[in-house]
Amino acid sequence: MISPKFFIDKLGSLGIDFFAGVPDSLLKNICAYISDNVDSEHNIIAANEGGAVGLAAGYHLATGRIGCVYMQNSGEGNVINPLASLTDKEVYNIPVLLLIGWRGRPGVHDEPQHVKQGKITTGLLNTMGINFDVLSKDEEKASRQIEKAVEAMKETNEVYALVIEKDTFDTYMLQNAEQNGYTMTREEAIGLVASSMDKCDAAVGTTGMISRELFEYRESAGEGHERDFLTVGAMGHASQIALGIALMKPERKVWCFDGDGASIMHMGSMAIVSSKSPKNYVHVIFNNGAHDSVGGQPTVGLKIDFPMIARALGYKSVLSVDSRSALEEILPSIKECEGPVLLEVKVKKGNRKDLGRPTTTPVQNKEALMEFLEKQ
Repeated sequence: MISPKFFIDKLGSLGIDFFAGVPDSLLKNICAYISDNVDSEHNIIAANEGGAVGLAAGYHLATGRIGCVYMQNSGEGNVINPLASLTDKEVYNIPVLLLIGWRGRPGVHDEPQHVKQGKITTGLLNTMGINFDVLSKDEEKASRQIEKAVEAMKETNEVYALVIEKDTFDTYMLQNAEQNGYTMTREEAIGLVASSMDKCDAAVGTTGMISRELFEYRESAGEGHERDFLTVGAMGHASQIALGIALMKPERKVWCFDGDGASIMHMGSMAIVSSKSPKNYVHVIFNNGAHDSVGGQPTVGLKIDFPMIARALGYKSVLSVDSRSALEEILPSIKECEGPVLLEVKVKKGNRKDLGRPTTTPVQNKEALMEFLEKQ
């Protein structure tokens, strides 16, 4: 495997010392090393991957140097537009080095949401005319690949990608992890909110730990899973899935179980929720200021004011709590609040190490929810 220090030092020796992106589980060791060893002006955890390409483009315009953008392959969808209409050689011809974690690589077992993305990862790069290498796990070979990539970018001003397989980088633990001081776990908060729902209510859980913890709560409570849509992929879009359900099922209350990183990724969606004024919509943001599912890298979730944003956008009811007692006190009143409601729940970082995954397939989850929505 490759030492994260070796990799970043190699890039630095070739003039690449600016990073932007969205953390990825396959890149968590390199992302952690960057966080600990690169200053905040040269490492920006972006709202989404497309924004990271924009940051790298701006960096190049200001300095003439090449920026590096890191992402999971699921983020390719967010970068297609800026790669095709901004950095492409037929537009502004701006070089960017992409580091892409290859989840769901064919032949490697992975979660269902990664299978399709894994199949098309390199195909999308080919379609966009982006040269790439699958990074070797041998440092000497990897060094030559990096040199080749940088030489090509400097010669052509075109984007180049290094595709990263599982277990490419040696383990590196984040040293400067921020602790937020809150005492309530996210799993505890999810259980409280889920237990307050009426039997006819539906919920949409966002990507990652939140959907897994919602599934675990239903299991521990001896309940079925038919009321919950677990958005295992499509990070940042749970609020719009919930909105689509709420508008078509106005007689039901629909809860969106969202995360701070996911909310920030496509924050404009909150404006659409507000503009449609669904009275039966409750948007819960479990905010721990971290991308918990991919290594605990920080978000700006605790540095911005979600309630103020929601009020400015026109949410009818806005609430924020940071303790179990405050959450227990406020939940009964949610039933009387006119929607759309924004409930921010501030929680501590981290999750149970033995946290399970949904035992139903995405299709089974979808069909059960649709049957639930149709029958009642």
